[in-house]
Amino acid sequence: MKVLHINTHDTQGGAARAAYRLHQALVEQKIDSQMLVQTRMSDDNTVIGSKGKIEKGLNLFRPFLDSLPVKKYKNRTQTLFSPAWLPFSQVPKKIAEIDPDIVHLHWICGGMMSVGDIARIKKPIVWTLHDMWAFTGGEHIDEGQQHYLNNCGDSWVLKSNQENDLSRKGWLKKQKIYAQLKNLTIVAPSQWLHQCAEGSSLMKNMNHVTIPNLLNTQKYAPFSKAEARKLLNLPIDKKIIAFGAMNATGDPNKGFTHLYSAMQAINIGDTELVVFGSNEPIDAPDFKQPVHYLGHLHDDISLRLLYGAADVMIVPSLQENLSNAIMESLACGTPVVAFDIGGNSDMIDHKINGYLAVPFNPIDLANGIEWVLNTPSYQQLCDNARDKVLTKFDSKVVAQQYIALYKEILAQ
Repeated sequence: MKVLHINTHDTQGGAARAAYRLHQALVEQKIDSQMLVQTRMSDDNTVIGSKGKIEKGLNLFRPFLDSLPVKKYKNRTQTLFSPAWLPFSQVPKKIAEIDPDIVHLHWICGGMMSVGDIARIKKPIVWTLHDMWAFTGGEHIDEGQQHYLNNCGDSWVLKSNQENDLSRKGWLKKQKIYAQLKNLTIVAPSQWLHQCAEGSSLMKNMNHVTIPNLLNTQKYAPFSKAEARKLLNLPIDKKIIAFGAMNATGDPNKGFTHLYSAMQAINIGDTELVVFGSNEPIDAPDFKQPVHYLGHLHDDISLRLLYGAADVMIVPSLQENLSNAIMESLACGTPVVAFDIGGNSDMIDHKINGYLAVPFNPIDLANGIEWVLNTPSYQQLCDNARDKVLTKFDSKVVAQQYIALYKEILAQ
C-alpha cells in the first residue's frame, strides 16, 4: 500500500504538524508513506518538496498571488480566506509521477493547489479536514455564520454585504468540482467538525468518517516539573499557567483577550503566566501576574519541557477542530482549561482531566483555572490527562484506524 499525503507545509502550522505526525506513524507501521509539500522545512527524505531554484522561487510567491482576490475586501476580518484559484500547479502531475494507491489531502491552501486540481487526481482520495475551508466558499473559520449550510455569500469574514461575493463564487466552483469526484472520503478529526461537514451543502452527500489526530506519546510524556523549570529559567515555587499557539497574541481566534480577562479575575496568589508562540507584543497588556514570553518553540523537546513546567494549560480559542496544544498538554500530564466549543470535549473530560468553561465567559475560564490549581485531586487530574491520550490518540492506535480505512477503500 502506497500513500501520498498532500499538505502545503510539512512542519509549519497545526495542520502540517498533524499531517506529518500521521505520515511518520504510518512509516513506523511499515506503510509506504510519502508527503508532498509546497514548502519543505524538515530534512526528512520521505518528504518531497520543491525542486530547483525556479520552482522554489515561484512557490514563495504563490501564497501572495493566491490571496490577491481577497485584497479588494478592505473591511475584511483577520480570519484567513483562501480562494485557491491560482493555476499552473504541478501537484496533479507530481501525483501521477509518484503513482500512489491513495492520495491523502490535508491543508492544501496558500497557493499550493487550485480547487480544480482536485478533480485532476485520478486516485482514490482521503481528505482530512483541519478547518472549515473544504465546505465553505473560502473561509477557514466561518465566525459563526453557518452559511455553508446553504450556498455561502454575504461573507461575515469578507464583510462584503453582497450575496454574489468571493465566498459565493468559491462555493459555486467547489460545487462544480465536487460533482466530478467519484472516490472521495472525508475524515473529520473531531465530532464537531464531522457534524459541520456532514451537514454542509457541499459535502452532505459524501462519505464521512471520524478519525482523530494522533500524537507520539513517547515524545510527549510527563517530565520533572522542577527540571523543566530550571531549563526554561522559570520560578520553582510559583503556580505556572501556560498559554500558547502559533501567533498566540496576534490571531483573534486564539482568545488572547479572553485570557487577559480571565487572568485579571483569578484570585490565586503566587501565579505566573507563560506565553509561547509569540514574542511580547509592542502594546502588551498589563497582566497583574508576572508574564514570561518565550517566543516560538519549534521542536517537540522544547514543547514537552514547557508543558512539563506548567501546572495548567489554557486554550481559550473561539473555534477549534482538535487542538494540538490540548492533546500535547494532556499527554504530558498537564490538565487543560478551555471553552466548551468545537472538538475540545473530545479530549477534555470536565473536572476529570481538565475544565470546560462556558463559551466565551472569561469569568468561568478563571473559575476553571482556580479549580484545577486548588483541587485536592490534582495528581489524579494529571494521571487522567495522560491516560486519555494513551487510550484515544496514541499514534499507534490512530494509525491503525487510517490503515483500516485505506484497506477498505482499496478493497472497493
